[in-house]
Amino acid sequence: MMLKNYIKITFRHLLKNKTYSFLNIFGLAIGLACAGVIFLWVEDEVTYDSAHVKKDQIYRVWENWNYDGDIRTFNSTPAPLAEAMKTEIPGIIQTCRASQGGTDILFTLGDKKMYASGLYADASLFSIFTFPFIEGNAANPFPQLYSIVITEKTARKLFGGTRNLVGKTITVDNAQPYVVSGVIKDIPENSSIKFEWAAPFEIYFKQNAYLKNWGANSVDTYAELAPNADVSGINAKMQHIIANHNPGAINQAFLFNMNDWRLHGQFSNGKQSGGRIEYVRLFSLIAWIILFIACINFMNLATARSEKRAKEVGVRKVMGAGKNKLIAQFICEALFMSALAAILAVLILFVVLPGFNALVDKHLSIALDKPMHLLWLLGITVVCGVLAGSYPSLYLSSFNPVFVLKGIKSKTGSAVFIRKGLVIAQFSVSIILIICTAVIYQQIQHVKKRNLGLNKDNLISMDAQGTIKQNFAAVKTALLATGVVENVALADHVPLYGGNNTEDISWEGKPATSSILISQRLVSPEFIQTAGMKILAGSDFKPVAAANGMDVLITESLEQLMGKGSAVGKTITTPYTADSSIHSRVAGVVKNYVYGNMYGSPDPVVFYCLPEETNLMYIRMNAGADREAALHKIGAVMQQMNPAYPFTYRFIDDQFNAMFTNETLMQQLSRLFATLAIVISCLGLFGLAAYTAERRTKEIGIRKVLGASVSGITRLLSADFLKLVGIAALIAFPVAWYTMDQWLQKFPYRVSIHYWVFLLAGLAAMLIALLTISFQSIKAALMNPVNSLKAE
Repeated sequence: MMLKNYIKITFRHLLKNKTYSFLNIFGLAIGLACAGVIFLWVEDEVTYDSAHVKKDQIYRVWENWNYDGDIRTFNSTPAPLAEAMKTEIPGIIQTCRASQGGTDILFTLGDKKMYASGLYADASLFSIFTFPFIEGNAANPFPQLYSIVITEKTARKLFGGTRNLVGKTITVDNAQPYVVSGVIKDIPENSSIKFEWAAPFEIYFKQNAYLKNWGANSVDTYAELAPNADVSGINAKMQHIIANHNPGAINQAFLFNMNDWRLHGQFSNGKQSGGRIEYVRLFSLIAWIILFIACINFMNLATARSEKRAKEVGVRKVMGAGKNKLIAQFICEALFMSALAAILAVLILFVVLPGFNALVDKHLSIALDKPMHLLWLLGITVVCGVLAGSYPSLYLSSFNPVFVLKGIKSKTGSAVFIRKGLVIAQFSVSIILIICTAVIYQQIQHVKKRNLGLNKDNLISMDAQGTIKQNFAAVKTALLATGVVENVALADHVPLYGGNNTEDISWEGKPATSSILISQRLVSPEFIQTAGMKILAGSDFKPVAAANGMDVLITESLEQLMGKGSAVGKTITTPYTADSSIHSRVAGVVKNYVYGNMYGSPDPVVFYCLPEETNLMYIRMNAGADREAALHKIGAVMQQMNPAYPFTYRFIDDQFNAMFTNETLMQQLSRLFATLAIVISCLGLFGLAAYTAERRTKEIGIRKVLGASVSGITRLLSADFLKLVGIAALIAFPVAWYTMDQWLQKFPYRVSIHYWVFLLAGLAAMLIALLTISFQSIKAALMNPVNSLKAE
């Protein structure tokens, strides 16, 4: 019965104060919706790889490389390592080798052609990891050498279905028939290992004979440990296993558990250091802060309108209602409003989630059929209701009934002080987020505008498949004849990415004990010009170069390491086999260019003219050419010259932008949350301004009768709120500076934090607050003083 009365009173209160009820519920709904999308994103991140049943026992092998005291951590390992681990180290149940990165191959089935990305792996891939089979089985996934396991998605694209496919044949790269040996369920998006097909590692091993060498670190190695295995003891043995088989090796292997792959996969000086967990913690904190801001609105508006409910409280106390009952009533009101806000928040989530998914490149869903999601929604609703209603209920229930019924106003100093403090807290957070958004944006643009030492614009790459390499001269001539192509070249890696590297290159004067990481690039003679790099000394590769790598180009950073004077004409030595080396003459020096880590200083590079060892073709389009028309002409040439393969391409500037995914995500989300924080804060400020104007109606009337102008009254009503925003700015500035300074420290190449960012953020907050307040202030100032004086 009592609960029924509480609900009736709540409804009456909501209907009587429609504007304030809307501001409260809508503000809280925005906060709940914002927190909802963040927690969905966080859930997806923290549950990464949860589909794998043996997750706690699965490890990936990483290696620490000591380059003259500079310890680098890589996940590339030698292919023989897997077998050695399994046979030499107790506690390791099974291991698996897999090719690195996604390997794109062309599937042909009748007239149907499609590219798919996958990997070559040992059969143990399917017993270590959880990839449920629809057809076929994990115990024998590759019954013959040229077997292939495909996902549901790939099966539907090729065959139009997922059943009765085992034994069917598809042609790979227009050459080798493969027999479908299994179909697995589509791999969850939040899985570290994703592929559209998997084939036996033996095929990859046959195609790359160098993999048998312990010095060739080119594959991923995974291990499954016994449930009670001593991981620290196994890692102690892992440190020496490579050196035992490859004396003099400077790399030490260690096991890294699957639970840490996604969130803790960043290393510094050989030790785990940060990772995506920092973003998870940051955005979780922001979610709770925005919820808190929304709850602040509720507290402010509830306490601000306390006088409207003073008589109600007084009468209830006289009629025998105790303080506890009054507290219970107001908490129930807050919970009811929080429940309405939660319902509205769910509706908002359904509307905004598709856009948010596009922003974060995920496929998140509310999934109210999941008990955990419902529990979270209920929990957050209750927390917000209790938090938002706690102070108002304590404040309202403390009114003295004698003073209230006699019309004596209770002292509201503490309530006013708390309201002002809450407004300051709201805008402090908003200003901090505005500053963070601005600094992150500046950092991203600072790096994107960095002189890379190459020209990424109007440059596309494509796989050099089929007969492209054999007929490269004819392909190049045909492309140049289109009038839209400036140059064409071959290479083995994307210029912006890390690529292959070695510490074994030497030259006269290099200390025998020195280990320096040097990247290697295999290119055709046209590559330097096509990539837009600059020759500083010596000459470029000759148009028709011998394919024995006798002449090389090096970057200026390597020239500096080789001693005083020009490096042109000097000799560098590169190991070729265990018993032989290649001695190459430096023909020219290339200006340093940025690759791999866009924020750091690039390692030295050696370019070898070995076009037959390349796998990518680069096409430089004319700067003034229409992009779509140029691609159409290039595509026509490729279809004519290489008809067995569809024309597919990638823009290098798109690959460049993709290297800032984390920073861009952080900047976009910070901008979104800053906007929401401002909106929620302004909703509360709007309500407080309206209430202030309402309370001072009589004062405003008297001032107007005495000659006060509209502008003067507007300034009077706005001044107090603007002072609060100013105080918020002073609090926010040092907090924002410290936060961004700490964030920027992890980037060797970074922007400076400028004072004007703080000034603009503060002025923006002041302007937004002024616009919010001014509507109510001007409205009150324009009221007829006669009506104002009659109002009381």
